[in-house]
Amino acid sequence: MDASFSAIVGHMGPAAIGVASALLLMALASLAVFFERLYTYARSRRASRAFAPEARALLEADDTEGLARRAQDSRGHLARLLAAGAATYLRSSRSPSALSPVEATRRELTRQHEVLEADLRRGMSVIASVGSIAPFVGLLGTVFGIITAFQGIAQEGSGGLGAVSLGISEALYETALGLIVAIPAVLAYNWLSSQADALSLALEQAKGEFLDVLKTHHGRSA
Repeated sequence: MDASFSAIVGHMGPAAIGVASALLLMALASLAVFFERLYTYARSRRASRAFAPEARALLEADDTEGLARRAQDSRGHLARLLAAGAATYLRSSRSPSALSPVEATRRELTRQHEVLEADLRRGMSVIASVGSIAPFVGLLGTVFGIITAFQGIAQEGSGGLGAVSLGISEALYETALGLIVAIPAVLAYNWLSSQADALSLALEQAKGEFLDVLKTHHGRSA
């Protein structure tokens, strides 16, 4: 009996085709998220590298207003973080409240950092879900393949190889497809997590340096 790939696909029932289609959709979804995150991280790094020297010069010149304007016009996670911090510092300095301008800025930077960290990890739950679920979806396809094999035995009235070969091949293909989808998804998730952690750490360090400069200048002006 012909057990080529085309013969196996032609032998698949609606349930097995549904499982294979679901796995292919999961693979496309994880690939879409992976490449979108790659682009986002690369763009953020490029924008932050361009903005960081300007931000440092403005901070050293004690030009918080200039920093706020420049950050608003820039792109990238670093600019978004410093834009929120500079705007809060200026607003608090002009409208005194129970919190000092530095403390109000620290709280706003903490909130903004949490928002940016969530943005860095946006969509990664899709890849994590694909990596954890795809093997089980493939196993479901394996079950359908075994059922097909037993149906072949029932139709031919014997347990010969010809009666079960296509069903067993179908089951193995579904298992392999599930693993082919899951393994790259797990690797992609782990790699993206390391990249997101590195960017988050860089933002945390920038937040600390920004607050140190504000404390120094605020102490001088007090």
